[in-house]
Amino acid sequence: MTCRMSHQPSGFAGVDIGQDQAESSESESRVKAAIENSEEIAMRLPFLTFVVGVSAALLPLAGGRAQVSDLADGQHPQAPLAQDGYSYQLHLPLGAAQAGDNGEQWPLLLFLHGSGERGSDIARVKTHGPPKIADQDPAFPFILLSPQLPDEEDWDLAKLDAILDHVLATLPVDRSRVYLTGLSRGGHATWRWGAAEPERFAALAPVAGRGDPADGCALVATPTWAFHGDRDDVVTPEGSFAMARAIRACGGRQTRLTIYPDLGHNAWDPAYEDPALYLWLLRHRRDAAAAGAAR
Repeated sequence: MTCRMSHQPSGFAGVDIGQDQAESSESESRVKAAIENSEEIAMRLPFLTFVVGVSAALLPLAGGRAQVSDLADGQHPQAPLAQDGYSYQLHLPLGAAQAGDNGEQWPLLLFLHGSGERGSDIARVKTHGPPKIADQDPAFPFILLSPQLPDEEDWDLAKLDAILDHVLATLPVDRSRVYLTGLSRGGHATWRWGAAEPERFAALAPVAGRGDPADGCALVATPTWAFHGDRDDVVTPEGSFAMARAIRACGGRQTRLTIYPDLGHNAWDPAYEDPALYLWLLRHRRDAAAAGAAR
């Protein structure tokens, strides 16, 4: 088992426990080189300027079936698809609203918030994580789907599936690059949804969440990168350690865990502010045939 210190723009240095052992492709080499230089670059450039610059060569062009004529680039609230469904924020990267004209497809990132953002004010979804970043920089290089839980509810996978199915059917999404992340209560659901339907996601990034170690074998083939503060007394770090151990016990070698020393429950600020997370997501793809056949 190997450990390394990962750069965090916010000042937190996380200890990485376990590394992906997949063979490096040419694009992965470019990503690794970019990450090695990220400390110097991130100090000079806005966060997303760096990510977009590095990821530009990784965003594929392919035939799409976009139906985005009524949408605009940027992040905008969307009404529930059904009476009991979730409202959600939807971010389209620059140019995605016109993707039907050029056939370009984009990676999709799903973000599940924590307990504090539940309610009926959809703007609260933008308090933390990717929707906060996308609201500040419209160049965020993912189609970003961020649903909202009503008060006192927990994430319902059937309702999440309904939104994901709708977005895949109507937006120019690269189905081989669908990623799932969430913090706290959303981190729990990231583990749970990822294990229930691993064929849907190219990679998972649960933050300050816990899963059921009995699900470890379902995630053997899914790259995962979990994040946790070592002083978290709301969801103890064992929640992430247990999942990493369970996946590895089943033969999984694509699980990674970053522990932030002297940090409590808020592992999401350093995790989501680090360009390395988004570059790591972008380097993972599901097999094209399997991704197309999912659901």
